[in-house]
Amino acid sequence: MDYDVVVVGAGPAGCLAAKYAAKNGAKTLLIEEHASIGSPVQCAGLLSTSAIRECEVVLDSGFHPITGAFVYAPNGRRIRISGGEIKAYVVDRRIFDRTLAENAIRSGADILMRTRAVGITIDKEARGRGRRRILHVLIEGEPDVIEADVVIGADGIQSRIARWAGLDTPETVLSGAQVSTIYDFEDPRFVEIFPGSCAPGFFAWAIPYHGSARIGLAVRPISGSVPVAKSGVDLGPGVMQESAWAHLKRLIAKHPVVSEKCDPGIAGIALGGIPISVPQQTAAEGLLIVGDAAGQVKPTSGGGVYPGAMCAKIAGKVAADAVLEGDTSVRRLSEYDKLWKGRIGRELAIGRRINGWMARISDSEINRVIGVLDDDELLDLITRYGDMDHPSVVVRKLLMNRKSMGAFLKMALMR
Repeated sequence: MDYDVVVVGAGPAGCLAAKYAAKNGAKTLLIEEHASIGSPVQCAGLLSTSAIRECEVVLDSGFHPITGAFVYAPNGRRIRISGGEIKAYVVDRRIFDRTLAENAIRSGADILMRTRAVGITIDKEARGRGRRRILHVLIEGEPDVIEADVVIGADGIQSRIARWAGLDTPETVLSGAQVSTIYDFEDPRFVEIFPGSCAPGFFAWAIPYHGSARIGLAVRPISGSVPVAKSGVDLGPGVMQESAWAHLKRLIAKHPVVSEKCDPGIAGIALGGIPISVPQQTAAEGLLIVGDAAGQVKPTSGGGVYPGAMCAKIAGKVAADAVLEGDTSVRRLSEYDKLWKGRIGRELAIGRRINGWMARISDSEINRVIGVLDDDELLDLITRYGDMDHPSVVVRKLLMNRKSMGAFLKMALMR
């Protein structure tokens, strides 16, 4: 098999990279190691309206609208953040991902399922085409090879493509767990967020979806034991830093809010990782990485579809242009690094700083933050400027506000 561009991994980033490579004139192949696109599910499926537009998917009745959020402090106090208008949709990721794959095929890409990449070599003897990549694969268990001018790795946080090319993978990866169940939502258009020691280093969530719920959390890996700080949420003395699944079971069984609203019956379990750091380079000789493989994930929310989609479209075009120009060197492909970092690099960097602050803050400090934000003026500011994809905007507005700035400065001095 001989292609201009081969994309490894048929998640949203891989499908969009393949679509844009094909749209821009490259003979493109998309390969997926699983038998079904969108499985196993490793995502909460809450996508901003911007993410859906970026993915170029048409809304339908399967998309569950979200207009706001309830944020609960560890002591039980909550704030209501509502924009009135639809801010996001909850989707079935199986159907969503398959739609993206179909769109890639319509744009001219080929696709191979049950095809696993097992190695990459360089054909130094290729004539007239430069140094080509030879992708060694198993197709339904049988060994084969695929030749390509450019390989795009969209194969997740443990990207083999990145490692084979000598590129770094994300240093910091959160551990996540989620269940599908029934939950008593006060408003089925509101998600519920639970920061604090119930999900050390990140937060827990409850997301409605057509009469059911996705209850999950992510935790930051920490070596050794970490006692839970004293708070209004009694999860037991000296709770150790455990797996996300252990924290999730405890959340459902003992959290004073979640345990009262969540049905103990579980219809499905999803486990996964969330990268919140970016490798120094995402381009190599004849190779690019996108999506989770490149750490293109919002550190504040863990959402990767919006930034991954934006970067994947850049990757597909850069790869196709490089092939058509006959130059797939790392120098030529590094244009991808410059372009995607120019679009969202600053936002991701600010997000990592916010995430680092979230990881250090105690339950008592979270209680104070929620107390400060429980103010009509500040909630209106959050409603007007809050953006799932660009949190730096509302953070900047809060820091410029006299009420919140004074409270946060006092808190910082007390640390």
